[in-house]
Order: sequence, then structure tokens, then C-alpha cells
Amino acid sequence: MSDPGWVKFTTSGSTAIWSCGGAWTIEHATRLDRELTVPAEAGSKTAILDLSAIDQLDTSGAWLISRHGKALQAKGVSVETKEGDPDLAALLKRVVETEDVLPAQPPQRNLSDKIAEVGAAAESILIESRDLVAFFGALVTALSRLALTPWKLRWNAIFSHLEQTGLNALPIVGMINLLVGVVLAFQGADQLARFGAQTFTINMLGISVLREMAVLLTAIVVAGRSGSAFTAQIGTMQVNEEVDALRTIGLNPMDVLVVPRVLALMIALPLLTFFADMMGLLGGGLMCIALLDISFGQYLSLLNQAITVDHFWVGLVKAPFFAALIALIGCFEGLRVSGSAESVGRLTTRSVVEGIFMVIIVDALFSILFSYLGI
Repeated sequence: MSDPGWVKFTTSGSTAIWSCGGAWTIEHATRLDRELTVPAEAGSKTAILDLSAIDQLDTSGAWLISRHGKALQAKGVSVETKEGDPDLAALLKRVVETEDVLPAQPPQRNLSDKIAEVGAAAESILIESRDLVAFFGALVTALSRLALTPWKLRWNAIFSHLEQTGLNALPIVGMINLLVGVVLAFQGADQLARFGAQTFTINMLGISVLREMAVLLTAIVVAGRSGSAFTAQIGTMQVNEEVDALRTIGLNPMDVLVVPRVLALMIALPLLTFFADMMGLLGGGLMCIALLDISFGQYLSLLNQAITVDHFWVGLVKAPFFAALIALIGCFEGLRVSGSAESVGRLTTRSVVEGIFMVIIVDALFSILFSYLGI
């Protein structure tokens, strides 16, 4: 084993001498760098880097020597190098030659390149939108065909997905809506108290939970939870060529994979929304009882006066549409997976983003529609 690298600094008249030896490798680079640069060469006209005692050198050590020599030259000192082993000298020469090579510059993009990128992105969105509409058409065709032959529906798969997307989602949906109800009631009471209208907290809570918050939050949770699961499940089947196997044995993937998931989610999401309504009102009610100093019976009475059944139906009627969108996008992206785990992950993320984005857009359209209808 070579000795650890070492540096000895001496002077001879106006000449500064660095004698280097041992192993100049990355294990000793930090110490050698410190020892190499500590001695002062002030007043020296020439410098000698004596490398003849170095018996082991890697690129880290060669780079230290090269950098030190160039630093001396930058100060006007003439540098002479005494090289030892020819192989080590060749490595040092190679490092010196390549050290000043500038990294490759990224290609310069002009305005036309940026316009081309925007155009390519727009084209990609249009193509994907077209494919999604075509997929929706195929789904409607499959649903119409199965509506005429309901005994061909895969009820076991529907109930299985209903359990996964509905029953198993109750804890997270309930907890989120309970906490959101608490936050809405607290913030509403705090703001309305400044105007002496604290009692209207219950009105605000009931309307906001029933019309918007419960169904929207539930849809977002379901998009992140079930929409991504649909894409991952179907995408993994694509990778394992199970979807191709279904086609080979004469089964339509739309009937086997897509329709059960869409129907299950269209049943589950309205039920989850009803559960979310109750949990949101319960959380807000607990906060109202604490802040407004009212009993639970008074809270229910005031809530009954503040809201109508229309508010409940306005929120609930959106749920099947949100469910269809989430399931449609999840299955669509799953069937677009092409042969790798990276593709599964990328399209799973995309299905969640697209699902949430589309839910918010449709919710905005519903708000405009209900406002136009005066509901």
C-alpha cells in the first residue's frame, strides 16, 4: 500500500519548491489541498513542483497539482514541473489539457423555436382531447349495449370496485370533511362576529358544505385515490400484456375493465358525498356549539331554518358527473400505458392532475348553470 500523500515546502533563493510524494488520491485530497496552498510563495520568482516521489495518482490528485500550478502562474511565478513515473505524468498532462475545456453550451432557442414548442404542446393537447372524446364514445356504446343485456354486466367486479372506491374511502373522506367543517365554522364565526352577524355562521356553513365543499373535496380525494388506482391497475395489466390476452380470448377490455369501474364509482361517489355532507355539518356543528354557546338541538333547528333541500340536491347532483369524469380519465390513461413501469407512474400522475382539473372545471360550469337557473 502506498504512503499517504504528503507535501514538503522549501525555498532556495528566489525559488519555492513543493516536493510531493506518496499517494495523491481522492482519500487524501482534502488534506493535500490544504497543505499545498498553505505555504506562501511571496517574493519567489520561480516555483518547482517536484512530483518524482508520487507513487499513486488519480484525477483528484492531478487536478490539485494542476490547479496549484495555474494559481502560481496567475501570480506571475514561473512554474517548472519535475515529473516522475511516465504513466502518472501522462495522467497529469491529460488533466491539464481537459481542465480548461468549457462545458457544452445549451442550444440557443430563438422565438420560432419557442413558438414551435407551444404549437407542439397545443397539438398534443388536441390529440389527447380527441382520443378522450373517442374513448368516451366507446364507453357510451358499451354502456348502451350492456343496458340491453344487463345479465352480461360483471356484477362481482362492480361490487368489488364499489367496496374499494366507496367503503374503503369512508375514513379519509369523513376525516377531511369533518375538519373542513370545523375550519369553516371557526373562520365564519370569527369574521361575522365583527359585523355582529355571528348567528349567520350556521347559514354560511350549511350552504357552503352542502352546495360546494363536501362534493368538491370528496371528488378531489377520490380522484387522487381511486382515479390513480384505476390507471395503475390497468397500466400494470398493459405492461404485463394481460389486456392483449383479454382481446385474444375474445373479451372486450371496455366491458371487462372500464365499465365496472365507471359504474362502481358513479354509485360510490354520491354515497360518499352524502356521508361527507353529514361529517361536514357535524364538524361545523361542534364548532358552532362551542363558539355560539348553543345546544345541539338549537343548532339543528337553526340549520333547518337556514338551508333548504335544494342546497342538498345541488351538491349531490354533481357527484355522478364527477365520478364519471374521474373514472373515465383514470381508465383512459391506464390503457395508454406502453410497456414500462416509468410509463405507469407518469400516466398515473397525469390521471390525477387531469381528474382534479376537470372536476374543478365542471364544478364551475355547474355553478354558472345553477346561477342561471336561479337554484
